[in-house]
Amino acid sequence: MAESDTTVQLDSVSKSFGEFTAVRKLSLTVRSGRVFGLLGPNGAGKTTTIRMIVNITAPDTGTIRLFGGHINSALQDRIGYLPEERGLYRRMKIVDQLRFFAEIKNIRRSDIEKRIDEWLARVKLPDWKNKRSMELSKGMQQKIQFITAVLHDPDLLILDEPFSGLDPINVELLKEIVLDLKRSGKTIIFSTHQMEVAEKICDDICLLNRSQKVFEGSLREIKSSFGRNVVAVRCEGGDGVLHDATLVSKLVQHADEAQALLAPGADAQVLLRRLIDSGAKIGKFEMVEPSLNDIFITKVTEHA
Repeated sequence: MAESDTTVQLDSVSKSFGEFTAVRKLSLTVRSGRVFGLLGPNGAGKTTTIRMIVNITAPDTGTIRLFGGHINSALQDRIGYLPEERGLYRRMKIVDQLRFFAEIKNIRRSDIEKRIDEWLARVKLPDWKNKRSMELSKGMQQKIQFITAVLHDPDLLILDEPFSGLDPINVELLKEIVLDLKRSGKTIIFSTHQMEVAEKICDDICLLNRSQKVFEGSLREIKSSFGRNVVAVRCEGGDGVLHDATLVSKLVQHADEAQALLAPGADAQVLLRRLIDSGAKIGKFEMVEPSLNDIFITKVTEHA
């Protein structure tokens, strides 16, 4: 892959704090103009990896390259970073805080007010411009911090648990903004343990667990590699069939249907025939590919 196609490259990067190894020999490639999901349970090493990418902390071993070079102040201005640990100045007006962050990122004074107004309108907070942070809800404050990460129009946007604590409406709002930024050519690293959101916006993913990479690749490649071994079933009767361990290794009951994970070597057509023979009234029987959440749980459990 050409360097021009790569925004971030980690090669055998490790980081320890005392005797605790936070990241172990991690190599990954973030392709330009795509959303890269850095996934894993709490404590997997996601935030430490991000802090090394943005040069808050240095790796003990290994190399990190951004935009084809090593990190410096000029490259840092091309990065927007929303950390997991939020924090605004409680008594300062929103507009003053945004001006402050804009000046840190060397935005021209003539552009600052226009950009602030545009972004406040985009996240639906134009009327809160002159309010103090302490007057805003946590969700509102989070959207203001998102603005601080994108106000300078970065080429690389790094979001660490950006939707944590947001209601569904605001999750959808920020998700659409992230996808718009991708469409405009930005590269986005999205760190989360919320698989449902990651599945909707990520092109590529890297799963970390216990400080190490479990797998990396495009979302489509990874889901395809797991095959279609899950059946969505809605039926009346036939419960004994769905609990046959030779056919179904795991049954998850949802509100109006069940998902049956086929046992190793089991055939979906045999399961269907057995349900029919049992007299079950079938409303739905559909092979589905595993969700990212299914894959996540499977792989993390394997590497526990």
